[in-house]
Amino acid sequence: MTNPAKETPGTPNTPSPLPNYTRHITTHSTLNRKPVATIHSTTPGTWTAVEGTTFAFSVAYTTSAFPATLTADADIRAHEALLATNTLGLVHPGGTVCRVVDFAPGKPPLMHRTRSLDYGIVLEGEIEMVLDSGETRRLTRGDIAVQRGTMHAWRNPHPTQWTRMVFVLQDCEAVEVGGVVLGEDLGGAGEILPSEGGER
Repeated sequence: MTNPAKETPGTPNTPSPLPNYTRHITTHSTLNRKPVATIHSTTPGTWTAVEGTTFAFSVAYTTSAFPATLTADADIRAHEALLATNTLGLVHPGGTVCRVVDFAPGKPPLMHRTRSLDYGIVLEGEIEMVLDSGETRRLTRGDIAVQRGTMHAWRNPHPTQWTRMVFVLQDCEAVEVGGVVLGEDLGGAGEILPSEGGER
């Protein structure tokens, strides 16, 4: 059975009313034997709807190694090859994922944990970050959450407006707390959310 949330190039349309973004990738060329920066490509974001129309993912970019190899556009080729495999999970082992996510108003939160260090930045609207301890924080446009392998959920509290966030997920070593090693936990939503891409 194909996972409906696997992220592959698809439609530029998202179920949310928020405008699509455009990704601009830079590279290098030579001008009079001198390296200069140029634009490699300019493309609209492509989206994968999840759980009907309650939220949607869009992968802006990935890297497959750290540090990334940029020479001869090796990272661009690795990104394109990874998306073509249709195996990218929420986290890319050994690399990074830059992902844009739109949340519908009032969407029920899904408690989950990824084995990663994540930077979550609110671009539009507001979001509630809910932790398994019961703690919550409301983030508004411009706020940043640093998720460090913790169980958490996201809830858009607004009755009518969508929320957009951008996440940068970086692979990390497994977190150990009180002798317990914490791994990925998708909260029983393995058929909804893509896994991290296999055991490590």
